Amino acid sequence: MKGRVPFLLEDELRAKGAKYVRTTIPMTPRAVRDSRLITGRNPVSTKAVGDLLLAALAETE
Repeated sequence: MKGRVPFLLEDELRAKGAKYVRTTIPMTPRAVRDSRLITGRNPVSTKAVGDLLLAALAETE
């Protein structure tokens, strides 16, 4: 893959200090929250992202 693109996103994120987490099974749900940032890994993570978002909103009430 690295021969097709000039760099891998994972490598660039790590070089800039990001905490990049890779899972062993592709296309499985994964969502994380870091303070106000909530992000999902792929389209099947939608429910997990929504759950984190609802929890974050409940904390602000």
